[in-house]
Amino acid sequence: MVIPNSLSLIDIPVGDSARVVNILTIGANRRRLLDLGLVPGSRVEVIRRSPAGNPTAYLIKGTLIALRNEDARQILVDTN
Repeated sequence: MVIPNSLSLIDIPVGDSARVVNILTIGANRRRLLDLGLVPGSRVEVIRRSPAGNPTAYLIKGTLIALRNEDARQILVDTN
């Protein structure tokens, strides 16, 4: 399900936060993202991007994780 006006997590600037709306990937990768706390309704703050731009560090439920851009593109978020 794609939500109108939703962005991908990779589109959120450093220092901003967003709420997870949906995860577009399936299988083991989806399970891994859910296990990391990226469940619909969770707030995610963009902490830092590496100098090369990949990966990016995110704060999710008090835990700092790094996600590759290809994984972050599969996570739809809402900035409201």
